[in-house]
Amino acid sequence: MKTCFRLFLVSFILFLNSCEDEPSVVTPEFGTLTDVEGNVYRTVKIGDQWWMAENLAVSTFNNGDAILYVNSTDSIGWAGSTNSVPLCCYYEGNSNAPGMLYNFKAVSDSRQLAPAGWHVASDEDWKTLEQFVGMSGTDASKTGWRGSNQGDQLKKTGLDYWARYQQVWATDAYSFSALAGGCRLFDARYSTPGGLTYAGFWWTSTPQQGVESWYRYLDYKASAVFRSHVSAGYGMSVRCVKD
Repeated sequence: MKTCFRLFLVSFILFLNSCEDEPSVVTPEFGTLTDVEGNVYRTVKIGDQWWMAENLAVSTFNNGDAILYVNSTDSIGWAGSTNSVPLCCYYEGNSNAPGMLYNFKAVSDSRQLAPAGWHVASDEDWKTLEQFVGMSGTDASKTGWRGSNQGDQLKKTGLDYWARYQQVWATDAYSFSALAGGCRLFDARYSTPGGLTYAGFWWTSTPQQGVESWYRYLDYKASAVFRSHVSAGYGMSVRCVKD
């Protein structure tokens, strides 16, 4: 009888411990954001940060000044003025692309690209996000491909958004919903392979050594997140964070 009682007591204690260790389920918080042109974006709270859950698509600064749009066939217009004039475009001129691509001159302009009360995500903002979804602090400060599956956790799910490759598969675990918007190179060519299911590039607001700036890159063949810096003449997507 005593043996049975001890077994029951041990089992009961283990049951209580298992209940205490079980992680709580966090319900995501969502909202909306409207830019100066009236475009409405979904927003999501991830950790202590409020992020846009879509890429920016505005072609006007907050003071009403237009950002110069360069069409897909105007290679001289992009390559000739990309380091001195704020520019924007759609990937290969496709207005159905997930947001616009901007050169860094547009990102850093004092007239403000981000909607009022928000700012273009900095390199540190991205690091905070990456660490919240499981990347170590050491990895977050490295360059190149970092972490493990944090990229997959940030990608929007579905074959319409990311091409399938072996065991790489988007989970969108935090509703960040990253999309493959491609990029425009400093010489006005577009990233390859073509199409909008292969790669996504995002500027940060953080310059590097004056002539380059930090960015993030997600790829359909990789589960991690790529971090590096590149010429400010590239065209990339933008995500904003609430002030």
